[in-house]
Amino acid sequence: MKALVYIAIGGAVGAVMRYAASLGVYSVLGRSFPYGTLFVNVTGSLTMGVLSILMLERYDIEPEWRAAILVGLLGSFTTFSTFSIETLNLIEQGDMLRASVNILSSFVMCLAAVWLGVLIGRQI
Repeated sequence: MKALVYIAIGGAVGAVMRYAASLGVYSVLGRSFPYGTLFVNVTGSLTMGVLSILMLERYDIEPEWRAAILVGLLGSFTTFSTFSIETLNLIEQGDMLRASVNILSSFVMCLAAVWLGVLIGRQI
């Protein structure tokens, strides 16, 4: 039960962080492409890579804290459901080019970011 409370708190913090980060990115780059979602997914993937190594391999972190950060905070900070609806909206608008770029860039950049994060985590 304790882990669920930690996850819920982490999730609330992550959701607010996602909203703020997305707004910031959209205010700079506009809304012609889902830049905000791409940004939080890539940075969340990088952070997940680093912290998963640090929390699971390097340091003895309490399971509740690991769950709060990796499942709660980062789980709500990254936005696969938002990515999905934004991509579907682009497809429904007939903008297959932007939809394809969003799918490909999200997949490649997030996979690369989590890999980089793991490498960073292993060097710390």
